[in-house]
Amino acid sequence: MDAPLALYRRYRPETFTEVLGQEHVTGPLRRALADNRVHHAYLFSGPRGCGKTTSARILARTLNCEQFPVAEPCGECQSCRDLARGGPGSLDVIEIDAASHGGVDDTRDLRERATFAPMTSRFKVYVIDEAHMVSPQGFNALLKVVEEPPPHVKFIFATTEPDKVIGTIRSRTHHYPFRLLPPRLLADYLAQICEREAVAIEPQALPLVVRAGAGSARDSLSVLDQLIGGAGPDGVTYDLATGLLGYTPETLLDSVVDAFAAGDGGGVFTLVDQVVEGGREPRRFVEDLLQRLRDLLVLSHLPSAGEGLLDVPVDQAERLAGQAARFGAADLVRSAEVVAATLADLRGPTAPRLLLEIMCARVLLPAADDSAGGVQARLDRIERRMAVGTTPAPPVPADAPVPALVEPPPVPQPVEPPTEPPTEPPPVPQPVEPPPVEPPAATASAAVGNELHQVRTLWNDVLDDLRSSRYVWSLVGQNAQVVAAEPGIVTLGFSTVGLLQQFQGREQPVAASLSRVLLGDWQVRAIVDPAARQAQPHRAEPTAAVPPVSAPDSARARSAQPAVAQRPAGSGAADEPGGGAAPDDADLDSDASGSTRELLTRELGATVIEEIPHGR
Repeated sequence: MDAPLALYRRYRPETFTEVLGQEHVTGPLRRALADNRVHHAYLFSGPRGCGKTTSARILARTLNCEQFPVAEPCGECQSCRDLARGGPGSLDVIEIDAASHGGVDDTRDLRERATFAPMTSRFKVYVIDEAHMVSPQGFNALLKVVEEPPPHVKFIFATTEPDKVIGTIRSRTHHYPFRLLPPRLLADYLAQICEREAVAIEPQALPLVVRAGAGSARDSLSVLDQLIGGAGPDGVTYDLATGLLGYTPETLLDSVVDAFAAGDGGGVFTLVDQVVEGGREPRRFVEDLLQRLRDLLVLSHLPSAGEGLLDVPVDQAERLAGQAARFGAADLVRSAEVVAATLADLRGPTAPRLLLEIMCARVLLPAADDSAGGVQARLDRIERRMAVGTTPAPPVPADAPVPALVEPPPVPQPVEPPTEPPTEPPPVPQPVEPPPVEPPAATASAAVGNELHQVRTLWNDVLDDLRSSRYVWSLVGQNAQVVAAEPGIVTLGFSTVGLLQQFQGREQPVAASLSRVLLGDWQVRAIVDPAARQAQPHRAEPTAAVPPVSAPDSARARSAQPAVAQRPAGSGAADEPGGGAAPDDADLDSDASGSTRELLTRELGATVIEEIPHGR
C-alpha cells in the first residue's frame, strides 16, 4: 500500500486565496494579474515555510491560464491541470535550485535557453529557488537577461536572505516580503487539518505544535504529521507532544515558579535535579522557563492578557494570573534577565547543571545583585511582604490598655546632690511611675500574632530609617527590643527604669519611622522588660534601685543616674520630668565628652584616668 503524502504536500495551496497569512502579498498580486499589469521579474523573500515557492507556482499557473488576465487560475484548462497539486508539471515552468545551479555555466545555459519560445503555454517562467545561493559571477552573467528579457520570459526569485541578492538584480524586480504566520491563525489552521484527518488533539497540545513550528506553516504541518503518526487511540495528547517535542511539562514549570515566589531554595534545587536526572535538555528547560516568565510579566501589566496576548487555555491563564500576583514587576524583569543570560551561557563548554543552579541562586537571592534591577527586586519583595502581612491600622485611643510582660521593678529614689553646691546645679528628673498592670501569664513570644512577626522582621529597616535622629537611634537600637505589637501599637521593652526614663518623650521619631516602613499610623509604648537584659548579655546593666550614698561617693552615684539627669544645664535639651524633644546633633556635639565618659562609666564600669583635650 502506498504511503500517503506528507501533510504539507497534501495541503499545499493552489490559489492565492488559500495562501494563509500573506494577504499583504497575495492582494496586490491578484489585482496586478486581474489588470494585466504583470512585471517581468519578481523577488519573493521571507522565512522558510511561509509560502514563497508555493506563491511562485501559483503565479506561474495564473500567468499561463487560458482565461488570463484573471486574479486566480481557473483550474480547468490544461495548463492549470498540469501545474495543479499532484499534476505532471509543465515544460514551460522551470524550477531551478540555485544551491546546486548557481555557477556561471548554469547561468549561461539558462540565458541561452530563455531565447526559445514556450512550447504550449503563454509564458516561459523561471522559478529560481534559494536565489541567494547564486554566485556573484552567476548574477552578473544573468543580469542582462533579467534586465531586458524576451517578451515571453518571466523570472521569479525566491530567497530567505534577500540581502545576499546583488543590488543590480534586486533593483530590476518587484520585491514582495513574506512573513511568519501569527500563532493564533496557525493554531486554527492546524485544528482544521486535524478535523479533516479525523484525528483528536488535546487543546493543551496544540500550542506546543504551534510553538515548535515557530510561525512556519510547513514546519508546523511537519510537526503535526509526526505527532499524528505516533498518536494512539486517544489522538494527539499533551504527554505525547511534550515527550516527542522535548518541552518541559506545565506542572514542572508551575513548581519552579511557585518555589521562586516562595523563596524555597531547597525546592528549586530539587526540581533542577529532576530536570537533569530526568534526561531533559537544559537549554529547552531554560527556554520554557523564560517563556513562562514572559507570560507572567505580560499578565502583571495586563491581567486580561489571557484572552488575547497569551495563547493558553482559560484554566491555565487563571493559574498564570495567580502566579503573576505573587511577583513584582521589577522582580519578574530581573528574573527574566537572569534566565536570558543563562540561555546565552548554555552554548559554552560549562556543565549545564552548574549553570542551572547558579541561575536559580541568582533568581532566589536578589541581594547578591547590586545593580538597579537587584535593588528594585528587593524593594518589590519588601512591599509584597508588607502588603500581605500588614495593613494600616486605625488610630488607637489614648486610654487603651498597654500590654506589659512583667511587674516593673521598684523605681529608684532620686540621689542627693553633692555637698559642694555647684553654681548652677543640673535639674534632677522626678521618677516616672510606669502604668500599673497585672502580670500576664504568657511570655513575649505569645503576646501577639502576625503584627509582632512583621515588626520584628522589618525592625532593622525601621532602625535604618531612624538614623536621622542619632540619639534616639542609638538609645533604641542598643537598649530596646520589640516585645509586643498589635494593630497600630508597638511596645518596646527596656531592661532598666533609667533607660525607660531616657526614652520617654521621644516616641515620635520611632513612630514616624514605623509609619514610613510599615505604612499606616503607629504609636509607640515603652515598658520595663527584664527579658531585654537576657537579649543583651554582653551589657553591664545598672541595678534597678540605687541606695543612698554619701558625699564622697556622689560621683559614683551620678554615674548610676540616667543620662538625662547628668546633662549640664544650658545644654539646650528639654530635661524636665516627663521627657521632651530629642536632642539634635548640635546638642550631642556640645556635651560629647561628658556623655562619652558617663557612658563608659555606666555601661562598662570604667574609670577615666586622664582626658586629653582636642581642639575643635
